[in-house]
Amino acid sequence: MNDGIAPRRPRPAGSRGAAKPPSARARLLLLNKPFGVLTQFSDDQGRATLKDLVNVPDVYPAGRLDRDSEGLLLLTNDGQLQARIADPRCKMAKTYWAQVEGEPTDAQLRRLQDGVDLKDGPTLPAQARRLAEPQLWPRDPPVRFRKSIPTAWLELIIHEGRNRQVRRMTAAVGLPTLRLVRMRIGPWSLDDLPPGAWREVRL
Repeated sequence: MNDGIAPRRPRPAGSRGAAKPPSARARLLLLNKPFGVLTQFSDDQGRATLKDLVNVPDVYPAGRLDRDSEGLLLLTNDGQLQARIADPRCKMAKTYWAQVEGEPTDAQLRRLQDGVDLKDGPTLPAQARRLAEPQLWPRDPPVRFRKSIPTAWLELIIHEGRNRQVRRMTAAVGLPTLRLVRMRIGPWSLDDLPPGAWREVRL
């Protein structure tokens, strides 16, 4: 619900933010976006959106998180902060935990670390390491596994924000992503925030 207040269209990421009214203070919300939720406040197909989770007026996503991905999403009413978080030129680090199909080899990890050639060009070098299976909330719906193929978890830290970048990177080295959770953006982390919940942080 948004208490009947029609959301304004946010400025595109990277544009200069509009000045806030004197009475408005900059706000930043940390949301644990569940699987299946769109990172927008309306949808003409009736799918779940941020409107179902956040009832704070005049805040908009700083960056995006795919519908089939989970985890940290930042929302703010400050256009300049929104641009600084989302603009790839700022190279703000983003940490992901990816459950992949297959057992990662040292060679595959080195390819992720060195940068991967994608259709839209090579990625920047990333931090990539194996991760012990984390204690995360169950995904709804559950991940579909192939019994004959093992799975593993990776932690990847990237400084870009291309469309479905982590999924494309792991697929390019032969490790398709089954589940993807964003844990951290710059100095802000998910911590113990449950899926569908949000909290406000001081700026």
